[in-house]
Amino acid sequence: MSAAPAVNLLEFDLDGLAAFCERLGEKRFRATQLFRWIHQRGASDFSQMSDLAKSLRGKLEGAAQITALPVITQNISQDGTVKWLFDVGAGDAVEAVFIPEDDRGTLCVSSQAGCAVGCRFCSTGHQGFSRNLTTGEILAQLWFAEHFLRKHLGVAERVISNVVMMGMGEPLQNYAALVPALRVMLDDHGYGLSRRRVTVSTSGVVPMMDRLGQDCPVALAVSLHAPNDALRDKLVPLNRKYPLAELMEACQRYLAHAPRDFITFEYCMLDGVNDQPEHARELIALVERYRTDGVWCKLNLIPFNPFPASGLKRSPAPQVSAFAKLLLDAGLVTTVRKTRGDDIDAACGQLAGDVKDRTRVGQRIALQRQVPLQVVAAPPEGN
Repeated sequence: MSAAPAVNLLEFDLDGLAAFCERLGEKRFRATQLFRWIHQRGASDFSQMSDLAKSLRGKLEGAAQITALPVITQNISQDGTVKWLFDVGAGDAVEAVFIPEDDRGTLCVSSQAGCAVGCRFCSTGHQGFSRNLTTGEILAQLWFAEHFLRKHLGVAERVISNVVMMGMGEPLQNYAALVPALRVMLDDHGYGLSRRRVTVSTSGVVPMMDRLGQDCPVALAVSLHAPNDALRDKLVPLNRKYPLAELMEACQRYLAHAPRDFITFEYCMLDGVNDQPEHARELIALVERYRTDGVWCKLNLIPFNPFPASGLKRSPAPQVSAFAKLLLDAGLVTTVRKTRGDDIDAACGQLAGDVKDRTRVGQRIALQRQVPLQVVAAPPEGN
């Protein structure tokens, strides 16, 4: 009878690791020690873990391992952005991106190999969907990036201060693996990140937004991209299941649990599609309709990063500025995202990896591209 395969300890949050250690006959404080060695120190060799009992190290050698994802490629942008392509097996690969700034270091993490949502402007969606990542595969991106960067930069302190679940995939469609990974990021014995500095981005999976607010509330970003259902149906197909009224109400509910007092709405600026003055006015009306008191949302305008298969163009900079001015003049907190990592295809919407499409999502998007997108505005009031 063959021995059971070794368990990858990156799959566990602290409670899960404690349960694993209990099965080995060890007490919880040993799990805490082990957790710190893995996540705070980046150790993968049990023999290095000097404050663990020798007997425990012996048990771990036979039953467990700390397994990173193989790195296929690493690219460093002129602006310091770093992109890694990780092998997750069976022909699938996912990307993660580190974005350094003066006051923070942000890691953009993938949650799925591909994406089944199929947004028109996202290169990941055009590849289709293969599978969900495990908790360990999500965390392995952070584990590798944090400890690689410490060595690369020659520092002992934490390099990554922010994590955004904005890489490949829809995080809330991989909820069971996502939440334990978030708990490790937040745990003081793990990465010790503030709830305000961990962001989950969603295209609007309403039931899972409600669950996240109860189970592990972190900062929330919602991929809005259109101010009315007719246009959003075309840009974000999930809108047909959870239309704007349901989505906005879910955002309001989330605020009761959120570590920040606002939701970020992401809005990708597409030339001639969603960037006209009438769209700005609709967007103002939409968010004001759900305001109860004070500032409850922030608009983040994202210059589109073109790729050939999309058939879409980036809104000209003057058009983006004019759109932003309309929102600002209406009293809405609005920012325009600075593009980073363009020269290594690491900017927002460009992460593609390498995915075996098992759902024919890519084929469906290709069919959608045959129908040109038109400027779609809501009908006048009273019609």
